[in-house]
Formats: sequence, C-alpha cells, structure tokens
Amino acid sequence: MSGGLEHHDPAVGWFDFPPSKPARLIPPIVLAYIGDAIYEVAVRQFLISKANLRPHHLHRTATGYVSAKAQSRILAFLEPELTEEERDIVRQGRNAKSGSIPKNADVLEYRHATAFETLVGYLYYTGEQDRLRDLIGKSIMFIEESAQ
Repeated sequence: MSGGLEHHDPAVGWFDFPPSKPARLIPPIVLAYIGDAIYEVAVRQFLISKANLRPHHLHRTATGYVSAKAQSRILAFLEPELTEEERDIVRQGRNAKSGSIPKNADVLEYRHATAFETLVGYLYYTGEQDRLRDLIGKSIMFIEESAQ
C-alpha cells in the first residue's frame, strides 16, 4: 500500500490501519467506538440481503437492531455463552465512563449497549473473526425473531 503504510495481518481488522496498541490496552470506550461501527456494518449488510431495499425502510429497520435498547437486550441474551475473557471485556465496557447518555436511552441500557459494542470492538481487534461473526449473527437473529 502507498503512503508508507506497512501491510499487516488481515485477520486483525479490515484495513491496513492496525490499532496503536494491543486490544487489551485500548480503552473500553475506544473499543466501543469501533465496535459500534462494525456492528452497524453487519446490520446494514443483513438488511441489504433482504428484499426491501428502500433507503428510508433500511434506516428505520436498522434502528431496531442498533439502538441502545436492542443492544442491551442482545447482551443479556448472549451473556450465558460468553467466555470468562469476554465477560471481563463486557464488565469493563459497562463500567466505562462515556460522557453523556443519549436522550432516547436510559443509563442502564446505554451502559449495556456500550458493553456490547466494547465486546464487538475487542473481538474485531483481536482477530477473532469467527467468534465475531458467530455472536453478531446470533445477535441479529435474536432481534429478528423477537420482532415477529
């Protein structure tokens, strides 16, 4: 790649911009920042795999998967199958100080959503692609089934 960037292991991230430090040393709120984006891409890709491709419908439907309320419910659903290491990451994400809480979420939901996003970010940056796909797939199916 040009610009003096070195190629890195594609198992850790989608692009040639590795994190500045190992995943365990990245603050939970920063892991949540990338985790939010990764989960959003997964949800968008899932919705585009369905028949209704009108942008307004896609956006409205995506909100039901990515809201703090939905992510909080997802975390409760996934927690029984998380490893000890994943539970530790979730705890760190839940306890992270993030600044302000959005108007449309209560504090507990927001903290649990941040914890879920922290886990997604951690799995992304540790190269645990299979585990990431597994948990996100289960998350999407959980929301999909609970909407019916």
